[in-house]
Amino acid sequence: MKTAYELAMERLNQAAPATKLTGAQKKQLAELDSTYAAKIAGREIALQDEIAKLAAAGDSEKVEALQQQLVKERKSLQAELEEKKEQIRRSAVAK
Repeated sequence: MKTAYELAMERLNQAAPATKLTGAQKKQLAELDSTYAAKIAGREIALQDEIAKLAAAGDSEKVEALQQQLVKERKSLQAELEEKKEQIRRSAVAK
């Protein structure tokens, strides 16, 4: 007798079978992760420095604006990363 989990996994594999990635594709995904982690960290460092300066000056409106900008940029970069990763994954299916 199969568990509900096992049955669900079978249905999932029938609907969208798992794709096998080549070593080169795995390397591309890892490089993308590394590149975008660096991009995100760079933006965070730059904006955190500006936020700290403005907070010390007591400009809470600009601090909040920069914090929102940081969140938007982080989400944008993460979305861009996921899009590029998905392109690599789709190329694995096409082959």
